[in-house]
Amino acid sequence: MNDQDHDDMAALIDGDDTALNRIMERWSGPLHGFVYRYVQNRDEASDVVQETFVRVFLNRGRYRRGGRFSTWLYTIAVNLCRNRARWRRRHPTVSLDAEGAGGMSVYGEVRDGRGVAPDRAMEQTETIRAVREAISRLPHELRTALILFQYQELSQEEIGRVMGCSAKAVETRIYRARKKLRQWLTPGRV
Repeated sequence: MNDQDHDDMAALIDGDDTALNRIMERWSGPLHGFVYRYVQNRDEASDVVQETFVRVFLNRGRYRRGGRFSTWLYTIAVNLCRNRARWRRRHPTVSLDAEGAGGMSVYGEVRDGRGVAPDRAMEQTETIRAVREAISRLPHELRTALILFQYQELSQEEIGRVMGCSAKAVETRIYRARKKLRQWLTPGRV
């Protein structure tokens, strides 16, 4: 996929605006998965993904073919997520249409509960909600490293390039994120 990305970016730089459409077709799904897990709101995730592609277009001249396209793309998305989180902290709101039990799971999949006993479905929903809330409580560096590693399946080296740190620092952040999640999600602990 990296060769296609490089070719499409070269075409975009040369003025072929349809190349952006091809990039968006390939990357909208994975990018939306990451951003949704970070911001935990479908509408906000869609906005951030769109803004990411706008930034790709606007900064196409800065793209360097030597690196991985996914690293450059996720770097843009991570920065937008961080900016959105900062803005949200300064401008808190209460959502009147929070996602309910039949909404999205931690993994961004719609769950319909077929074949699952009602009490088990409720327990799963509560677990999913607890995990989502715990992930949202993680500091930016821990949350970003965990989501990129666990859900987007990026290597620690690539995450390090996205986050501007070493692979060892990424490993430490993932460890700390998992430790905090275990602490927060283990019954009887506060």
